[in-house]
Amino acid sequence: MARFDRVIRNGMIVDGSRAPRYRGDIGIRDGVIAEIGRIDPADAREVIDAQGLIVAPGFIDLHTHYDAQLFWDPYCTLSGWHGITSVVIGNCGFGFAPVKPEMRERSMMTMTRVEAIPMPSMQQGMPWDWVTFPEFLDSVDRTPKAINILPYVPISPLLIWVMGFEAAKAGKRPTDAEHRELCRLLEEAMDAGGCGWSAQRMLPTGPACVQRDFDGSPMPTDVMHDDTCRELAKVLRRRNDGFMQMLLVSGDNARDHAFYEEMAELSGRPMIMNVVQAFDHRPDIHRRVLAWLKSCRERGIRVVGQGLTTDAGFTFTFENWNLFDDSQAWCDATTGTLEERKAKLADPARRAALKDKMPRTATGPLPDIVIVGPQAEKNKVWLDHTLAYAGQKMGKHPVDVMLDMAVEEDLKTEFFAAPPNGNIEYLREIVADPYVLFGVSDGGAHTKFLTAGRYPTETICKVVRQHGMLSLEEAHWRLSALPAEVAGFTGRGVLRKGAPADIVVYDYDNLAVLPDEIVHDLPGGEWRRIQRARGYRYVLVNGAVTIRDDQQTGTHSGMLLRHGVGRRAPQAMAAE
Repeated sequence: MARFDRVIRNGMIVDGSRAPRYRGDIGIRDGVIAEIGRIDPADAREVIDAQGLIVAPGFIDLHTHYDAQLFWDPYCTLSGWHGITSVVIGNCGFGFAPVKPEMRERSMMTMTRVEAIPMPSMQQGMPWDWVTFPEFLDSVDRTPKAINILPYVPISPLLIWVMGFEAAKAGKRPTDAEHRELCRLLEEAMDAGGCGWSAQRMLPTGPACVQRDFDGSPMPTDVMHDDTCRELAKVLRRRNDGFMQMLLVSGDNARDHAFYEEMAELSGRPMIMNVVQAFDHRPDIHRRVLAWLKSCRERGIRVVGQGLTTDAGFTFTFENWNLFDDSQAWCDATTGTLEERKAKLADPARRAALKDKMPRTATGPLPDIVIVGPQAEKNKVWLDHTLAYAGQKMGKHPVDVMLDMAVEEDLKTEFFAAPPNGNIEYLREIVADPYVLFGVSDGGAHTKFLTAGRYPTETICKVVRQHGMLSLEEAHWRLSALPAEVAGFTGRGVLRKGAPADIVVYDYDNLAVLPDEIVHDLPGGEWRRIQRARGYRYVLVNGAVTIRDDQQTGTHSGMLLRHGVGRRAPQAMAAE
């Protein structure tokens, strides 16, 4: 009788621990790594030939918004295509539980702007067979999954549940009784398997508020009281369990840093700070953050920064674009129905304010935006030119070029905004900090204009292979073991005996991120923008092959990781 379900043979093992790579075999039994070394292939029911390939732990993504998509896409793509075997959902305080039945439509509407998830897809793709957070986790548990899911407890739904919608949106301080109920609900959610809590806390208006509700108003966590965060941090302290994720932008860097530190100290648990990002025009920003994070480590304060290490840009139209919300004038002009937005964007009376408040927070300078999808024949002369160039030739302001064309073309004109972090030397500075987490993929969000879920493949191809910023050993530690340790993925992130068999087997020399595509594969007839990978010969999740030669096998061996731990690896739900 075979000792192993499968053996990965003759691979170059990079085990995630930062130890030097070595050639060897990995034996898998019941979803777990049972042996590493030299294994007789006769002892396996199946042998995977990894000669000439890298064998490494599956990647772990700590910042996604797959809370809706996981119900219709077991692979949580793009992530599942790029070697990610485990994700955290419920980031930034956004989620769908607890939600009373009468608030379901409103909770989905919220996500149409703040994370740009299509409403028809949510309406048709989510089962809504839950009300409470424990019931939501039960639904996730029942749903077929090809990757592992670790859940945050998002705070926005808790605030609405306890305080009521209007009070939560008004930023009122909860009463003592309401604070007790918020803490009770957090306890209940963590008892059911939640791994901690998350919140986006940004200025309600002005240049720090980039992600807003569908009507342009702040999210409940944006206006939540500091004391609420303190009470929730104390819950983690009492439990000695869990971690936190926060995106905090108040306009006062010193205050923000002090509050991150207070939360970490008060809870005694890790705080993931979003986001460490380079801006080409302001390198002092990321350098100041890196210096502060280093000082936290030196003082023993558990604040860990998550870096934006992908250079995925934004391809967008004004049909659904929402990342100019750092400017109130632009936010006002881009909310409402399609006809209302067209009228506002065409209104000459608004143009002065739109020109005066040209946004750059999310995308870089507006004049550098490129026209990549003109619809009208007469506009195609401007294909692949910047707004600045077209404006110079037309004798028009770049804002007028952009909005005149968009309105004329029924808001279907496609534009491309390069990210503001294009300087390779600044990326090198972020990568050089050994404890900055990689990622911020936002997987499941902004699907019509962002493909940042490609970041693990991009890291190996660009950071390691092309520019030599890190060794492969260091890169795999950063992509797997470090996030696993911070977020409590018990036993995952490394290849060692007894660990769950989440494994990528890939062709290092030929690994690549493939070109941008548009696919119509979302519920409700909706489309999204994707980038696939090339070079992943095998991806295994809990010991079963979910990807073979870059193609899905239809094997759903992923788990809900309650408390960072999954149940015994399930039988694959489809034949490989």
